[in-house]
Amino acid sequence: MSTAHLPATAHQFESREQQHQTATLGMWAFLVQEILFFGGLFGGYAVYRARYFEAFVRGSNHLDLALGALNTGVLIASSLTMAMAVHAAQTGRRRIVGWLLATILLGSVFLGVKAVEYSHKYHQGLVPGAGFVTDTRLAGQEKIFFSFYFVMTGMHALHMVVGIGLMLWLIAQARRGRFSPVYHTPVELAGLYWHFVDIVWIFLFPLLYLVGRHH
Repeated sequence: MSTAHLPATAHQFESREQQHQTATLGMWAFLVQEILFFGGLFGGYAVYRARYFEAFVRGSNHLDLALGALNTGVLIASSLTMAMAVHAAQTGRRRIVGWLLATILLGSVFLGVKAVEYSHKYHQGLVPGAGFVTDTRLAGQEKIFFSFYFVMTGMHALHMVVGIGLMLWLIAQARRGRFSPVYHTPVELAGLYWHFVDIVWIFLFPLLYLVGRHH
């Protein structure tokens, strides 16, 4: 079947529908391996939390609950703006660039708040390593908590940076008139990725910030 009349369809596909289905399957396969990656971190965290619960409670109480809650709200809002960007692409509306810019803004706010949190932990001497300082008998175990905290939130932040890069690319393509109700696959797939990153944080927030908060 000739696809010469379908400029948005790559030559290796017989139809736009096949290209869309293949791209979507590829994104879901990527997200599955991301789930496996973060699943390993969550599994390791769960094991050490069960073993050193008191130390993890102490470590959690060093985190700023207000900033964590703020970032949760910011990411939920960014999921809304991303969904609106996808909707704009699907319906051919011109607001797609605005919604993508709003998503970038909210993502940047999240990263800024996280940078503030990291700075606080550095000045408090709670970054695992030679400079780690705590006056409790559970110092070694608390260091394990903060190791998980920095690795898990750091990897999440890295995924946010990648997502912002995708948004910038989508904006450049949207300004060239690349997307329409007929072709908007890249926006949909970027939306899937962004929502996945947001969902990861929805699990990170209670596990890291709320563990044993009542103690």
